[in-house]
This record gives sequence, structure tokens and C-alpha cells, in this order.
Amino acid sequence: MERMAMTLEKFTRSLDAKSLPRVLQIQSGYYFQGSVYELFGREWSFSYGELLKIIGISVTRLIVELQSEGSKSMTVDLSLDYPGLFRIVADKRPYVSIQEIVDSVCISPECLGQPEFRCPEELQLAEGTIQAEESFRLTAIRTEHGDSHVDCEVTRKDSKHIFTVKLSHTGEFYECADDQFYTLRELVEWKMPKGRKRTVTWAKSLPSKEKCVSKLPEDYSGDLVLTPVYELQTVSKFGKNVVFIPSTLDVEVLDVTEESDGACFMQPLSLRDVFAKPSEVFPFRAEIIEPPSQVQEELGFLTSSKQVIVHSAYQTKRILASEIRSEAQRRFLIPVSYNGRFKRRPRMFPTAYDLEVAKSDMEQLHVVATRAFEADYEGLSSVLVGDQYLVHKRETSEVIYGGRRKTVEALACEKMVGKKYKAVLIPMCLDGGFVEVVHDKKQYMLSEVCHRFSLPFNVKVSMRDLSVMEDLLAGATGLQLEEEITDPYLLVSTPDLAQCWEVPVNRINMTLQLLQQWSGPEPTQGKAVCSAVEEIGEDCYFTLRRYVNASVLPPPRPPKRHQQPLEDTLKLQPPRPKKPDPPSPKSPHTAKPAMPSPSSSDCAEQNTSIPRNETSLTSLVAVPKPGPQKAIVEENGPHNNTIEQDDDYTHDYEYIDEDELDSIRRKFNDQSIHITDKKKSEKIAMQTAKQV
Repeated sequence: MERMAMTLEKFTRSLDAKSLPRVLQIQSGYYFQGSVYELFGREWSFSYGELLKIIGISVTRLIVELQSEGSKSMTVDLSLDYPGLFRIVADKRPYVSIQEIVDSVCISPECLGQPEFRCPEELQLAEGTIQAEESFRLTAIRTEHGDSHVDCEVTRKDSKHIFTVKLSHTGEFYECADDQFYTLRELVEWKMPKGRKRTVTWAKSLPSKEKCVSKLPEDYSGDLVLTPVYELQTVSKFGKNVVFIPSTLDVEVLDVTEESDGACFMQPLSLRDVFAKPSEVFPFRAEIIEPPSQVQEELGFLTSSKQVIVHSAYQTKRILASEIRSEAQRRFLIPVSYNGRFKRRPRMFPTAYDLEVAKSDMEQLHVVATRAFEADYEGLSSVLVGDQYLVHKRETSEVIYGGRRKTVEALACEKMVGKKYKAVLIPMCLDGGFVEVVHDKKQYMLSEVCHRFSLPFNVKVSMRDLSVMEDLLAGATGLQLEEEITDPYLLVSTPDLAQCWEVPVNRINMTLQLLQQWSGPEPTQGKAVCSAVEEIGEDCYFTLRRYVNASVLPPPRPPKRHQQPLEDTLKLQPPRPKKPDPPSPKSPHTAKPAMPSPSSSDCAEQNTSIPRNETSLTSLVAVPKPGPQKAIVEENGPHNNTIEQDDDYTHDYEYIDEDELDSIRRKFNDQSIHITDKKKSEKIAMQTAKQV
């Protein structure tokens, strides 16, 4: 059967990226200003019969159609780097077979490549039955004995069930609602069905959006219909560079892949292509066809060198970290081999649940409350600003709530009252605030931090990495080490092995051509091999965070407040004996203690950029009676299982910011006034009840 020529645009729409490379023959020429062969790497002048090898297809931009009820729709062009996160609107048009789904959507072991579908009818399969309207996730495509099928995963009551469905299985299959959010680039790579338009809605604006000129109306909240605009990556027999051709170019082509010798074309490889090569290919010498447009200083040899040696490809660990600051946070990927030193910084805990998650068997977690909380359960302890606790473990406790006994989860702690310790239970649903007290002055390597402590963990650079010209982390006021990730890297060096660095596969765009095997010496692990700290953008940060599955459950919801009828407050109740308050520096009824001075007690550094002061410790935290006062927080370490009270014991502590001190003072004053007013109200109610 004779094949027919088609327009390049029609060929692009029908092209399956999995079938690349493809060889095309030009059937109608395209000329520009006297047969100029190449213009800016983007347009060609073609002649009849010329052969082109298509090695890649990519989306350069998106045409976005804004659909609003009662108004005329408008379209705008958006680049893939447009800052923002989007939610997918489930496609209402059904797929008529599993084969159509496989041909249209991306299915892979990656979490983003596992689409979810439902069927209005039961699916009778060899492993069992998928119920009508029950969602199933497509996880992989397999071929056994010439028969292709997909693996499906169904979750039922926290257990997963695996089914296999043949590609020939027919029926009506609908896309399920997706509650995740995606960048435009992720939508293009993973969630753009072939032959269909993708509809999305706004989910979240990223901070970088404020720095760019938005083409979308700020008040728009409707659907956005995305249509991709493609570009083909091509090489010719006579050219050495990769040339990008827009799919809308007005030429006709014929697919002659089966009749052509693809080996006569240049074989350009992206870093992802190189990483996918088998281990037998490494090491090899490669020519840089297209250098990266922008790299950090340490990897500058990739732009200046003509050739490089690619020694190996592997997955290696990085620590994802964020700068501790309220605005314009910077994000970093830090290699475990980083040679700087860190000191601990206090962590902030918004709830008691966070305390339970952060506690460790290797250290005694010591915290100070920065926000008051009144317990609704009788039998659980309320929290005042300035209270200090040693955190132990979660326990089940029987309490009284609304006149009824109830079993609840609580956090067992020791409350520090002067030099004594009182066992208390704090409700897990406590919505308060705590700051860690750090006693540890030791400097740690990054590998030590990851080994001894659980992430997330707060640190600051106390000694920069002297092995690099400029340490990106040295200027950070503080860092939160968030989690450990694994990422693909290539070990690349100059031909003379003068420089050898780990090059990230997913964050550097460059093209190489494999020349020949490398038989020279290999770089030794140690001084010759270097790993650079990478500063990454917001889009990359959110993408990396999504790939890590959360292993902890969400905190419990606080109870609904029990509403007692007004007459209940007037019922006669037996007076309770008034117990004298224990001597505590936190009690508002004790005598006003002497004001601590910087030379006698010290404050922990909050998660803000504030100066440090090194002083000695003579007493624990003391929060005085309402009035002129200073709330004091100490630094805490992971190795101290007991709290030292020796006056001769010295520490390296830091002060809380004055604004934070003022905030704590105001909260403490309001809290004390509230307690006093509450006691007065109870006294008046009691007298009224007696009179009645």
C-alpha cells in the first residue's frame, strides 16, 4: 500500500514519542531568503527529497483558553515555566477501551505516571472483581507471551489489591478526579492526553509569580483549556547541531524510517538519554553539541570545554533544605559530602502533635510554650506562656468532658516547676506553640546530622565549606534540613581530569554526542570528585517534595466545645478547697522575681535572622509576674537527657528577638488578666447561687 505524504503538523499530532527516532523525507520544499540553510537554530530551508531524523518532540508553550459563562472566551500563550500550580478537571469524555487509555495517557512506575480511572460497570477479571464506580490506578504495562495488559491497583480499607486487565478489554472508562496540584511543565510531561485537550483550574500561585508579568486575569477563577504547541528536534546527514523545527512549518513529509539507515545520522544525547545507557557504555569521551545556557560557577567547564569524559551514572543522596526566613526563602540541594560545619538552631512546634513526632530516643526534647492553651478536658493540663516541658510519649487517658467519661490521646510530659518536675498530660489536639530549648554547642558535619537526628531539623552554618570558592550556604541566616531525597547524577570531568563534578541529570539541559570509549585513568573518590550545593527554584522544590510520601498521619482534630445551658452555671456546687499555688516562677500569684540579666540567663534563637550573644547560664527560664518582664528560652541539645541546674555550668545561648519578647509579654498579660477575670466571674456566680 502506497503511503501518502502529510503535513508536518498532522504528522506531529499523530506522532508517538515512544516510537522515536523517526526518519522523514521532505516532499515539498520550504525556502527562506534564498535557501538559507539554517536560521538561529530554529528554522530550516528544505529541499525536495532531503532526509531528517526526528530525535525528540517537546512542547514549547501552551495556548490557554479562558472559558467564562456569559462572556466571550479569550486565549493567551503561556510558557512552561509560568509560575503557578494547577488542578486537573476530570475529562468527562469516556475512553472506550483499555487500549485507547494506554495510547492516550502516560503510564509509568513514577507516581505522576499512574492515572486513575473508574468504570460504571463491574470488571470481571481473573484476580477478582473491580466494583462499579470503584477507582483503579494504572501502574504498569506488561507483555507476556505476546499478550499485552496493564497492571491495576485498587485500594480497599488501607490494603492494596493488584489486578491485570487486557488491552483489548472494552467498556466505558472515565478519568477520576485528581486532588493533586501540578506545574505547567508537569502537566505537559505527565498529564496531557494524546488527541485531547486538558482542562485545569488555578490551585496556587507561587511566590515567583509576583516577579513576572501575568497574562492571566488576576480575578479569573474559571476553567483553563490547555492546547500544547509542539517543536521537533531534528538532525540531518550534513549538520552537526540539533535544530528545532516548529510543528506548524508549512512542509509535507513522508515517514521513511523502515527504508533508511539511521546510523548515518549524528546521535545527539540529552543527559537523561546518557543516564539511561547501560553500564557497559561507561566511561566514554563525548563532544558537547549544545552546552547548557546557564550553570553555577563550579560547573562552568561544561560551557567552556569542547569535550568531556562521562565516567558513570548513578543515583545519589541529597538533602533538601530551605532558608529559615519569612520572605523570599531560598531552596537548596546539599550533598552529604558537604564539608562545612553546622550548629543546631531551635525548632518551632505549632502543636503537641508535632512534639510527639519530633521526640527521639537519643535525646530529651525540652520545649518552652510561646502560646497559651486552655484544655477542654478535665484531667488534662492547660498551658501558659513560658511553661517548660520535657516531652516523653503519647498515652491514652480517661478524662471527663461534658460530664461524661471519654478516652483520648494525650502527650505525657514533665512540667518544670522551679527545680521540681511535675508529670502532666497535654492534649494532642493542643493548638498552641512551642520553641525548642537547645543545650548543645557541638558542631556537626551534615552526615552526622542526618545520622543522629530525624528530619526536619534546624541548623545554621558555623564554618563554611573551604573546598569551594563560594559557599552558598554560608550567607543563610538559618537552614531547615527538610528531607533526604535520591536524585540521578552523572560523574563528568574534563579530558585532563583537572575538574570532576557530579552533574544533575534533571536540572541541566545540554546535548552530547558519544565519540569513543575512554581507556584513561579514572578519578579517585575523594578530592578529585566534587559535589556542588545547588540552589533550586520554587517549581523544582515543590516537585521534589511531592515525590516523597508522608509517613506520618495528620494530627487529631480538636474537640467541639461543650455548650452548657446557662442554668447549669447557677446550680449550687460544693465549694472546692483552695489549694495554695506551688512556688513557681511561672505563676502570676507568686512574688515578682528579680529580672534576669544577660549575664545570668540566656535566650534561644528563634527561626528569624537575629544576632547571637554568647553568655553563661545561672538559672532556668523564669517568666515573671505581669508587668515589665522578659521571657527567656534556652538552647537545647540532643545528647542531654537531664537538665543541668548547676550555676557553674556554662552554655552558648542566643537571645530571642525583641519583637518576639514583646509579643510574649502581651500574651502573658492577656492570659493573666483572663485568668483573673474568670476567677472573679466564678466567684460572683457562686455567690449568686448561694443567694438563690
